[in-house]
Amino acid sequence: MNIIFESVTGTWQLQRWPLNQHNSSLQAWDAADELLISHASQAITSFTTMHKRQPKLLIINDSYGALSCALADCQQTQINDSLLAAQGTLYNREQNKLPAQQLKQLTSLEAYPNADIVLIKLPNNHSYLQYILQQLAQVATPETIIYASAKAKDITRNVMAMFEQTLGPSSASLTVKKCRLIQSQFSKDLKPNKFVEFPLVWPLEDSSFKVVNHANVFSREKLDLGARVFLKHLPQITEQKTVIDLGCGNGVIGLKLLQQTNNIKLIFTDESYMAIESARQTIASNLPEKLAQCDFVIDDCLQQQADKSADYILCNPPFHQQQEVTRHIANKMFLDAKRVLKQGGYFRIVANRHLNYSEVLQRLFGNCRLLATGPKFVILEAIKRS
Repeated sequence: MNIIFESVTGTWQLQRWPLNQHNSSLQAWDAADELLISHASQAITSFTTMHKRQPKLLIINDSYGALSCALADCQQTQINDSLLAAQGTLYNREQNKLPAQQLKQLTSLEAYPNADIVLIKLPNNHSYLQYILQQLAQVATPETIIYASAKAKDITRNVMAMFEQTLGPSSASLTVKKCRLIQSQFSKDLKPNKFVEFPLVWPLEDSSFKVVNHANVFSREKLDLGARVFLKHLPQITEQKTVIDLGCGNGVIGLKLLQQTNNIKLIFTDESYMAIESARQTIASNLPEKLAQCDFVIDDCLQQQADKSADYILCNPPFHQQQEVTRHIANKMFLDAKRVLKQGGYFRIVANRHLNYSEVLQRLFGNCRLLATGPKFVILEAIKRS
């Protein structure tokens, strides 16, 4: 894995987070980072010359801290929806001996601060991008310098329209290393369309429940296919059991478990701040009397959970991190699940058929049972035996 990042501002040692990922070809920065750093560096120089001070930076969706490290001379606020992104930034800044006092980290749900220069790595999720732009529109001024970057194929007409309709006049650069840069200027005279109200709330099919979905949570307006299959194959859980909804998303799996079972402890855990808040609001809106049975934990898989503490762990594992296809997150989920389960505890997952997770669970637990299969998904269960 290449960990030496040479940018226009210096040379930095950057690693993907969590460490020790199996795909050694991936690195902690890309050409979109390089494009943002190049333009930001020029803007910082011009701003400092004009205003006799360094600008305040707002950095959004900086996956591993490449932007934060390369522009560390400026006071900066970093906003991420990912706990892992926040942790990765801190780790990489420490490795490069960068001062902690220059960085303030906020979650995706906190109010955006005023800034002189805004840098955005475009998220894949257009709903989340719309949310970001709406938050910026509340604090930006016509003097705010706003840059965003992504792969050229991801800067579509729809994306450009979102910038122009929410912030103001926007343009995209020519392609450089398969990436482009968007430059946007906030317009006070812009009369934007009515902003989308987040979180979104939609009815759960075949029930009286309504699901709360913040902007960056998977499955924006309806039940995703994996969750739909999983809901048909939930375990029958007796009272006084501890259950973990690992990678809980909007909390719909835990919601159905709470409906069908009395007196269980249910732990919702996810690395997305918006997911945890969505799950909390989903339970509060539908089964407020069951909130006392629930914990909502922002976490890297099950790092905060004690060994041998859970009777059941349910999971719909992801196979992407940011824009990269990877299985290391699912593998860590499986390892953590085995550690956290009690002897005789059950680990049940829904997964895409092509991922062959049955072989992984068989090796790890010594057993794996196929509970259900369909054209795209399978339901698998492993038991932690002595």
